[in-house]
Amino acid sequence: MKRFFVLPIIAAGFFLNAQTIGNSPYAAFGIGDVKYDNTTDINAMGGVSTAYIWDFTNSFNFSNPAANKNLEITSLKVEGTNENNFFKSDFNNQSATKHSTYLSNISIAFPISQKVKFGMGYQPYSSKKYSVVSTETAENGDTKASLFRGEGGLSTIQAALSYQISPEFSLGLRSNFYFGNLYDINEVTVTNAELINGYETKNKIKTFNFTVGTAYQKKLEKDKKLTLGATYTFGNTGQMESSYVNSTYFYSPGQIKNNESIIEERFSEDKNLIPMEFSLGAGLGKDAKWFLGTQVDYKKGETVQYLGQPFAYQDSYKISAGGWYLPNYNNFRSYFSRVTYRYGAYYEKGNLAINGTDVNKFAVTGGMNFPFDNRGASRMSGIDVGVELGTRGTLQNDLIRQNFVNLRIGLNFGQKWFSKKLYD
Repeated sequence: MKRFFVLPIIAAGFFLNAQTIGNSPYAAFGIGDVKYDNTTDINAMGGVSTAYIWDFTNSFNFSNPAANKNLEITSLKVEGTNENNFFKSDFNNQSATKHSTYLSNISIAFPISQKVKFGMGYQPYSSKKYSVVSTETAENGDTKASLFRGEGGLSTIQAALSYQISPEFSLGLRSNFYFGNLYDINEVTVTNAELINGYETKNKIKTFNFTVGTAYQKKLEKDKKLTLGATYTFGNTGQMESSYVNSTYFYSPGQIKNNESIIEERFSEDKNLIPMEFSLGAGLGKDAKWFLGTQVDYKKGETVQYLGQPFAYQDSYKISAGGWYLPNYNNFRSYFSRVTYRYGAYYEKGNLAINGTDVNKFAVTGGMNFPFDNRGASRMSGIDVGVELGTRGTLQNDLIRQNFVNLRIGLNFGQKWFSKKLYD
């Protein structure tokens, strides 16, 4: 009878194996380690994005496609992330350090007209790569070894459109296309047994959904403004093809399966992969000076196939707060007066529950934007840097505590590529 491995088994072997994107033992479950969908500047504010409209003309908000009233030039962004994770487990008192560096975002956005703005981009969505070996010795001296191995990942391509209905109110729509392959296998061998028993799941994903957004910004006295925002992401409209095989076999040199005998084989198509989400946010700021916002994100739980068995994600939510401060963007004598300083924090009640324990997450964030040019009011191109310090999981019930320091850097090139010439 097929049984799942629990996290203490992962803890026993994970510390010997590095991962590509994600570097977390929790990536072994479901679709892997999901990357948060935002850019360097938004991440530096704790993920605050739903009620965030950048005061200047050079940035596009993909998280809320409606919040782009100020975009007036073409914005090209290229961003990378360096993740540094430090793991601790009370299971055999093990610890380890893992690192990964990857391209986390590339996007382009530009105004089509005074009221219509468009952007498209690419991001990795999730990553899975693990290899864990567990051994058990019976009373008669026989040893059973279990190998748990998985790899693959999902990526997403997004296209977003923003329409300004009035000076205060706007709507937006974003399409999200997800694609990739996920692979998991559990192989069991016993002393003196000639064959291996393997449980293998392959998922091929080509699916998409839509995000709708709305934003409202009201000007107040003394150059202050109130911003409200909301987004809703619909469930899947594409499909996930899953194949599951339970078989026995042995390996010949070159890791080639021989004498394979199928015990059970199943094939299914499903849409329950990327769940429904919604977000509500509010913010208060002063023109070109400061902004402070907060938001709540909710994600519905879904059930996916994992090693031939249903794996359930639970409902989750995230509470974020953050903002930015700009001392004086017209101070030509002091460069650091024209630097934007960002800050934030968030708490996430995770969608994983293992051994009856929630895998939650908390972090504080910060960052800066360094403009390239000396014209304080233009702020067309620049460098965004950000840092995220936090913890995930717990040492309770033989789980793993993951402390992390994530570094992000992004280049934003702003140019008037598509502006019409008034004079030759």
